[in-house]
Amino acid sequence: MKVILRKNYDQLGKVGDIVDVKDGFANNFLIPRLIAYQAQAGNIRALEEEKKQMAKKQAKELDLAQKLSSELEKLSITIPVKVGEEDKLFGTVTTQMIADAIKEKGFDVDKRKIEITEPIKSLGIYTISVKLHHEVTSNIKTWVVRE
Repeated sequence: MKVILRKNYDQLGKVGDIVDVKDGFANNFLIPRLIAYQAQAGNIRALEEEKKQMAKKQAKELDLAQKLSSELEKLSITIPVKVGEEDKLFGTVTTQMIADAIKEKGFDVDKRKIEITEPIKSLGIYTISVKLHHEVTSNIKTWVVRE
């Protein structure tokens, strides 16, 4: 059966590709999960309209991510933690702690978008990257201080 992909699917292709798959895979998996349409003339026209809407939505998301990135670049957050001997932390600084500190400053960032390259286990100044969009990454200066 020939289907038109509505979403990017790693094993098959990208949005708008017309691929040939087995009938059962199309009827039981792709079509019910709205990953693909059956390849018909009306569905091709509907997909073109969907692509236009998706392009507008992605452009808007990119613009919002760039604005948020410029605001976050100016931001500096402080995370107070309990420490033991030689200024070693009890545990590590987590993405949830960083997300909470950012939220206190008035910005809502999901903890899954925060990327810590190596565990933070001591006091100091760190640069944390936040992936806001697949094209936009922002760096936040983070101060880890004694509580």
